[in-house]
Amino acid sequence: MVIDERTAAFIASMDKGNPTYLDALERFALQEQVPIIRKPTQQLLRFLMAMVKPKSILEVGTAIGFSALLMSEYAPADCRITTIEKYEKRIPLARENFAKAGRADRITLIEGDAADVLPTLAGPYDLIFMDAAKGQYIHFMPEVLRLLTPGGLLVSDNVLQDGDVMESRFAVTRRNRTIHTRMREYLYELNHHPELTTTVLPVGDGIALSVKDR
Repeated sequence: MVIDERTAAFIASMDKGNPTYLDALERFALQEQVPIIRKPTQQLLRFLMAMVKPKSILEVGTAIGFSALLMSEYAPADCRITTIEKYEKRIPLARENFAKAGRADRITLIEGDAADVLPTLAGPYDLIFMDAAKGQYIHFMPEVLRLLTPGGLLVSDNVLQDGDVMESRFAVTRRNRTIHTRMREYLYELNHHPELTTTVLPVGDGIALSVKDR
């Protein structure tokens, strides 16, 4: 949490919530310890769907399909979503969840490592949601920018790493130092790339919003 709990609880108390099928899927994910986007991130994505009104979305990191379904729920009815997942055990669950929600015709799941899949995509996409392995964001960035339409929005989740990214490299555990270094590099690139205008918000575990300049 990157804001105090009292403030977070107050904001959460005004949340109108999601449809029951998404609530059920969220409960399942929490029970099975499958990482999905946090409540504040859900609120922000709902807002972004209404504001951007994307017709095409690329998601990097499907898990069991919760965030793809949430975006599909609140995006325009003719929006098409492409989502990438490499973890084999979660792919059948995601496909099943898309079918149960009646969204299999709107959401295309591509199996494989995003590093291999991204170069094969043509795009362009109005909105790209990065929610995969945090240490890989910096490596995905060139292809992601190629695929993002001019004026499009890149949404990068979990960029503050529960506050670790603000610490010295030597203040984080040794096993997390590579991710820490790469996320700092990624945030620097987002904020200094000549094609992007970026802001970082203390929402959930940190969200970076980057607009590709026309």
